[in-house]
Amino acid sequence: MQRRSFLKTASLAAFAPMAAGTAWCAPKAPRIAFGGIGIECSTYSRIRARMEDFSILTDGVLTSSERFAFLKRYPIPFQPVLVASAVPGGPVAMETYQAIKAGYLSRLKTLLPLDGLFLPMHGAMFVDGMEDAEGDWMEATRKLVGQDCLMSASYDLHGNVSQRVVDNIDMFSAFRTAPHIDREETMIRACDMLVQSLQQNLRPTIVWAPVPVLMPGERSSTEWEPGKRLWAPLATLNNQPGILDVSMLVGYVWADEPRSTASVVITGVAPAKQKEIATGLAQKYWDARKEFQFGTETCTVDECVVRAMQAKTQPAILADSGDNPTGGGNSDRAEVLEVLLRKKATNVVFAGITDRPAADACYLAGIGATIPLSIGATLDPKGSRPVKANATVKFLLPVKDPLLREAVVQIEGVTLVLSARRRPYHDILDFTRLGLEPKSFKIIVVKSGYLSPELKPLANPSLMALSDGAINQDIVHLPANRLRKPTYPFVPDLQFKPVVYTSARSKG
Repeated sequence: MQRRSFLKTASLAAFAPMAAGTAWCAPKAPRIAFGGIGIECSTYSRIRARMEDFSILTDGVLTSSERFAFLKRYPIPFQPVLVASAVPGGPVAMETYQAIKAGYLSRLKTLLPLDGLFLPMHGAMFVDGMEDAEGDWMEATRKLVGQDCLMSASYDLHGNVSQRVVDNIDMFSAFRTAPHIDREETMIRACDMLVQSLQQNLRPTIVWAPVPVLMPGERSSTEWEPGKRLWAPLATLNNQPGILDVSMLVGYVWADEPRSTASVVITGVAPAKQKEIATGLAQKYWDARKEFQFGTETCTVDECVVRAMQAKTQPAILADSGDNPTGGGNSDRAEVLEVLLRKKATNVVFAGITDRPAADACYLAGIGATIPLSIGATLDPKGSRPVKANATVKFLLPVKDPLLREAVVQIEGVTLVLSARRRPYHDILDFTRLGLEPKSFKIIVVKSGYLSPELKPLANPSLMALSDGAINQDIVHLPANRLRKPTYPFVPDLQFKPVVYTSARSKG
């Protein structure tokens, strides 16, 4: 994908690199930093995200990371603070969140005073004993950096927005694609706004319109209708005078929180125009609420396995949607494996099931050994049942850290990947690094919802199993909610009229 700057024309002129040997002589270079936290948390999961589940980058490692390489495009240096991220899962343990937050604030304090701060976030974090964790993070940040520092945040399309969030920041930008192929472009928009505002001495306004609709990502992809139609005009709207960013979010359905909802967020310096756009987009989203649907064939686990086995083409890709780790699933459920073995499926690759004891047993036994294994239900023994089988160890990923172990075993007609740590297998490299060529198998099983951009072209056919798990697609029959406000489809006859809220920052 071609990446471009979303900064308004000539707005970087004051910061443009000078000719070689010429010193940049702006009266004062802004001081900008970046840091944040990102994880998607299902409140229906019994597992907890703890410190060992997070990747925490600071200092030079953060500055040189590929994820933030785009920051080098700016002649103003972005000072690293701390960026914590984790594979989606259950709620974050309170002590883990507090420790990460304390480290972030401590590092941020050493960089003060700041003129600007970029917050790369996700937007669907849930912390045990806390509502609106991102709001807590941003409020604590605002108290530390003061009222004069401009803050710009980037969000996932499936983030949940709150008044507390928009009241503490000045700029906001969210992904516009699902599957997400515009992560970098979204962060560039957020940073472009920040640089532009500092250069032009702007104080942007954020307006926010919640829309009481909640859909799983698998029914709201931007690759098919109505998502394709709803998100198509955003780039054009973004180019209107006074508008800095137009974002529309699906929200995160598997979080029982008051802020869980779809939303429209507009950043700009033309409040009346922003409210007009937000009202129109919110109404269009509401009007399309009954059109959201799965973009691929869905069936029960048993039905999907049978259809994959009977397919005349290959590879059939079967997605175990309820246990998808990139959506908040545990990734330790073995129901699909049980059905594959019971129906005697052959030429299958299943990547993968998270089971550290089983992976450790394979490393202890060595390649070529055949050993009895209990597979699955190790992270949440109450959530599902394990599969017991004799497995032959075929491959062991050479790693020093036991948490990074991945073993490939053969169980009858199924080639299975066992991982010591929760992780997805959504890219071709995830297979080939384990000595597996996915196209050579008749059936590929992955713990996924909609397929990733790399796997989707291979699917012939694509089948999504409506399996059980922490992100069950049968959303209207999820356990009773305590905190979420009335939303469609949970309340099918809900009435709605768009209401637009303005950030408290714009009133100062």
